[in-house]
Amino acid sequence: MQSKSYLTLDDVKEIAAAAEAEAKSNHWVVAIAIVDDGGHLLWLQRLDGGAPALAHIAPAKAKTAALGRCETKIYSDMIKDGFLSLLRAPELDGLLEGGVPIMVQGQCIGAVGVAGVESPEDAQIAKAGIAALRL
Repeated sequence: MQSKSYLTLDDVKEIAAAAEAEAKSNHWVVAIAIVDDGGHLLWLQRLDGGAPALAHIAPAKAKTAALGRCETKIYSDMIKDGFLSLLRAPELDGLLEGGVPIMVQGQCIGAVGVAGVESPEDAQIAKAGIAALRL
């Protein structure tokens, strides 16, 4: 039987704090979502002043990154390249850049999704949160 890494609550808090710090250091108002490997929500925070819609977009990006085991930018790029049927894929609602999987020894253990600024900056915040784990 194989063993599997997973996110603990302390891990989730560490990711969230680092992501929040990255957003605040740039004066960006965002929502930050963290999910487990199955896309189930473990953490959601919307910084003060963030639009209510962000609380839906960030978890969707995180879930899509976890289920697809890849950054959501890949899906966004595919759609830009004309692969529009991807828009009808079941369970993949966060097809915008800003969802980043958390990979440990080749296995996805969860993902971070960020929404609220330009897509590359959303991804920057997500990656800063993940980097706090020092994987």
